[in-house]
Amino acid sequence: MTNQVTDLNAMTIVKAWMLLLCVICLSVISKTVFCEPPPTCPANLDGDCGSEDSGEWEGEFFSGIPKIKYEGPTSKNPLAYKWYNADEEILGKNMKDWMRFSVAFWHTFRGTGGDPFGAATKMWPWEDGTNSLAMAKRRMRANFEFLEKLGVDRWCFHDRDIAPDGNTLEESNANLDEIVALAKELQGTKIRPLWGTAQLFLHPRYMHGGATSPEIGVYAYAAAQVKKAIEVTHYLGGENYVFWGGREGYQTLLNTDMERELDHMARFFEAAVAYKKKIGFNGTLLIEPKPQEPTKHQYDWDAATAANFLRKYGLIGEFKLNIECNHATLSGHSCHHELETARINGLLGNIDANTGDPQIGWDTDQFLMDINEATLVMLSVIRNGGLSPGGFNFDAKLRRESTDVEDLFIAHIAGMDTLARGLRNAAKLIEDGSLDELVRKRYQSFDTEFGAQIEAGKADFELLEKKAMEWGEPQVPSGKQELAEMIFQSAM
Repeated sequence: MTNQVTDLNAMTIVKAWMLLLCVICLSVISKTVFCEPPPTCPANLDGDCGSEDSGEWEGEFFSGIPKIKYEGPTSKNPLAYKWYNADEEILGKNMKDWMRFSVAFWHTFRGTGGDPFGAATKMWPWEDGTNSLAMAKRRMRANFEFLEKLGVDRWCFHDRDIAPDGNTLEESNANLDEIVALAKELQGTKIRPLWGTAQLFLHPRYMHGGATSPEIGVYAYAAAQVKKAIEVTHYLGGENYVFWGGREGYQTLLNTDMERELDHMARFFEAAVAYKKKIGFNGTLLIEPKPQEPTKHQYDWDAATAANFLRKYGLIGEFKLNIECNHATLSGHSCHHELETARINGLLGNIDANTGDPQIGWDTDQFLMDINEATLVMLSVIRNGGLSPGGFNFDAKLRRESTDVEDLFIAHIAGMDTLARGLRNAAKLIEDGSLDELVRKRYQSFDTEFGAQIEAGKADFELLEKKAMEWGEPQVPSGKQELAEMIFQSAM
């Protein structure tokens, strides 16, 4: 009995010590995980954090990455430009002025690699897992270091990607003001936003849309958010402002008053135009067409639909279009088709440079790497006389499986080189003139006195009937499609 009591006492003491150790461990873990402020040292969390009082890190985020330079087509260096030579003149204009490249903050610094079937795969070394103001400031510093090393002087943003949402609209605006003040400081005099925009699709309040929501409170909230986003874009020296209506559409017409929603969207845009002018913002307002995803049907389905909407509501002189190549293919068109549709309507304002996978039916936002497509894109840009004050924004993200920091640079370098190579190829085609001559010959029958009469709208049906009887059966020439494709491929 005595031995049993002794054994029980010993076991009790051991358990007490184990419990005490567990409490100590939990206390340490709690202090580390829950009580201590998140680490503010980016890049190398074991390194010097800078000032402990400020909580802001002043070091280098991409310490192993040099400033990217042009080395020419023979270079094998993945961290060098092979085709993009910023100051090289092509068709009377420097490459950088043709391109006006921009980095998309959301994909580059907020992309996680997550998808509907899997969790995030990217946790950049500077991230602490929070969406705090301190973390937002750190990302902003990383953004400007990235721009400087890449040699790009423009960036694009959504309001809620650069600053965290608050519990109220006032708190959200205050958060945005704090981050924008830092961005203004970091921009200096050389860097500015190509465009800004408001994120009107992520928050549950926008599940039915913003400008097309059936709830008036949401409509007002969306207007307030856009008002603030236009203000900060203007404050930062932004050159454009974009409307992407990801949820401005419907899932079914059974519960939708489409006419009323389109009218509401037009009133929303009219108010944006009025406010832009009121505050003296001279940037271009851009609509970004997309056919669907996340909605079943988005109201600005493609360039032609958007142009028709603008004409119907008398907004054609107030907006241009931001054409995204992946959105073009989702609507059943090529990027070249959408660019030409926008161009001939006087609406080509900006290009979101990306592409989709032809085997996948959704918006994959891949970096454009196809030289042929890039050449066609640049043919439209040259015919448009350039894109200024628009440009090329890399609305593109790393693949889920690309998780190295240097992949951010490699992807942008490759995308910039692809478009630069497309520019060089398009210039060859224009300087050679064979393709333009082939097109001219196709329509040469209209380069006559009677053809000019038709094109001036001075040939009625009676006159056309008279000519048809006089000329008899027409002789229709070959379209020479294969020759056109041969000429195009010769410039690749």
